[in-house]
Amino acid sequence: MELHENQRPTMAILTYADQKRVFRGNQENFIDLIHTGEEYGVLVYVMTTAEFKLMGNQAIGYTYNSQTNKWRKELLPLPHVIYNRIPFRKYELLPEVQQVLQACIKHRKIRFFNPTFFNKWTLFEWLNKSKNTQSLIPATQKLTTNADLESLLLKHPNLYLKPIRGKAGKGIMKVSRIYEKNAKARRYELSVQDKTKSHISRYSNIPQLWNQIREMMGSQDYIIQQGITLANYKQRPYDLRVLVQKNSKGRWTIAGVGARLAGKMSITTHVPRGGSIDDPVKLLESGFGPAGSKKILNRAKKSALIIAKQIERASQSMLGEMSMDLGVDNNGQIWFFEANSKPMKFDEPHIRKKSLDNLIQYSIHLAKQPTKAPRLSSGAVKRNAAKDSTSKAR
Repeated sequence: MELHENQRPTMAILTYADQKRVFRGNQENFIDLIHTGEEYGVLVYVMTTAEFKLMGNQAIGYTYNSQTNKWRKELLPLPHVIYNRIPFRKYELLPEVQQVLQACIKHRKIRFFNPTFFNKWTLFEWLNKSKNTQSLIPATQKLTTNADLESLLLKHPNLYLKPIRGKAGKGIMKVSRIYEKNAKARRYELSVQDKTKSHISRYSNIPQLWNQIREMMGSQDYIIQQGITLANYKQRPYDLRVLVQKNSKGRWTIAGVGARLAGKMSITTHVPRGGSIDDPVKLLESGFGPAGSKKILNRAKKSALIIAKQIERASQSMLGEMSMDLGVDNNGQIWFFEANSKPMKFDEPHIRKKSLDNLIQYSIHLAKQPTKAPRLSSGAVKRNAAKDSTSKAR
């Protein structure tokens, strides 16, 4: 829907309806976007998949009244742009929600961005396709048998096992190959993340180790990944969290870089698992000095932009933002660990403000684009959904 002169740009935030409250998702985040929209003259409202109706030039949506602190359902102008914030994969995979996503993608007048969650394994397949990103990813493969585990353990002393559809560090395990002076054979250590601590157990052979891992995996699909020895601060490893977003010109930019420091008893840096937010410059300078820190941060930003462009190209999707976990090893090399198409809000105030501004400015940019056939083939979302649902059924 081309934006005409004197017409107000309109953005709808798409989420999932809820019986207990008005709708799912981070409502504080939605309110912040509505207020930021007001600053730029953009009408922002929330739309649910249950009440998704695009009727001529109108749609059903929710506006927020700051004085009463209440949401109001009403008929609103048809959005120029729809921003997908359906909060969980299980909702996104529902047939009725898939129908809504297809309708958004196929609508010739509406721009729809970030159509699906990323699949961890698919991400690594995409990044492996480009020479520009191959060198940034640790050795990664699907974990299906004990042979997969054994072959990678022969090459790398530490491995991380991650659920393909995991979130916030949940379900991550670490396997280490250890040697003891008095033991003739190799032994293996398994660390399992549980809330803010990790539980450690030891095994004398691969079959025993694999039996325990398979039990922990349950019905979930996992990837297995080379463990990178991260740079640390006061003996606590850290990684960088980068928010990459499109700007007012539709170009990828860095909204900000934060750092997450691992908890004392944790195998990950995720805050829900005991990690903490910290200043990337402080952490990097402690190990690499001011000049080294500056170089590494610049490399991390450049790498994040290259990765974002490759993910968008390979996914055949219209993307407007993603967050990334990037590791820095003891040599200052950058490693890609994860990307999230539905970033949680950054707690660092300067990054938070920039992220809201970018989302609104990018929506204004999209609203000004002439009507044309959508970039994303409907098959792209279907393929991602099929991958998730197929692996879920196994």
